[in-house]
Amino acid sequence: MTAPPYPLRFLPILIPKVWGGRTLASFGKPLPEGQAIGESWEVADMPTTSAGGAGGGAQRSVIANGPLAGRTLADAMNLWPGPMLGVPKAPAQFPLLVKFLDAAENLSVQVHPSPEYARRHPEAHLKTECWYILDAAPGSVIYKGVKPGVTREAFARAVAAGTVVELLIAEPAVPGECHNLPSGTCHALGAGVLVAEVQTPSDTTFRVFDWGRTGRELHVAQSLECIRWSPAPPAVRMKAGGVLKTEFFEVRHASIGPGSERAVSPDGRCTIVMVLAGSGSLYAEDGLFAPLTLRTGDTVLVPGSLAADATLAPEGSGRVECLIACVV
Repeated sequence: MTAPPYPLRFLPILIPKVWGGRTLASFGKPLPEGQAIGESWEVADMPTTSAGGAGGGAQRSVIANGPLAGRTLADAMNLWPGPMLGVPKAPAQFPLLVKFLDAAENLSVQVHPSPEYARRHPEAHLKTECWYILDAAPGSVIYKGVKPGVTREAFARAVAAGTVVELLIAEPAVPGECHNLPSGTCHALGAGVLVAEVQTPSDTTFRVFDWGRTGRELHVAQSLECIRWSPAPPAVRMKAGGVLKTEFFEVRHASIGPGSERAVSPDGRCTIVMVLAGSGSLYAEDGLFAPLTLRTGDTVLVPGSLAADATLAPEGSGRVECLIACVV
């Protein structure tokens, strides 16, 4: 099958987690009865996953609209290798993984492979991620980075004593802030926090501490090899116009009111739009693709070849709020 590039919507991949809840139903996710769902993978092209992450095996988003409906994101990458990312030599795998996370309980204290560890262990993959905080219960926190002066030896003693959380930097979970977690950052999402996550495509996770839960493996030795012994970067206030930039992606917030519109990516980079509130329309003035109506919880991937012509506007007299992630 051949088809010209067009904006892609996907079926959500719902991942049960011991720390998950039911809040993602408010974002339109069809949660199965009786299960605690921690993650909704919105855009994924993972040929393999870890048993402790997404259960092992492949997790590839299935396209929900247009001529490629029923095919996977990997199929679209194969069909449109240049137009998808807007670059002449595109990688075989889509370079981002995008999710919604519902932490009804604390996530494990964990770390992802550092660049040095990944070089020594080809089976381990870097995972730089960011959390945009959508909602947070009163008093909820996130943990990111270790306190100044903490050494590897002191951290190892705290792990053995079950007091490692005391060595982490706890920050209030503030809706509208975005937190960058470079690979190697020791971190945990606290209970009562709902986030949108943009990350590199990896689920290699080393757990340090699991809040007394049993039955899940810890990876203390690997974690101690990977942890950055420093604070993480400061939060970015997205609603104040801040932009979070990494070497892999850029993330910004857009709030578009009545009578206004916004270009998705004026410089023509592949872009993912996550609708956080309200509803809107994604269209192209020159009719390159059929307009799409987007509602709260919807995610759409705009190929790089279309991004410069794609425009977002709210429906009617309302306002639409989006998180916009561009491939670097």
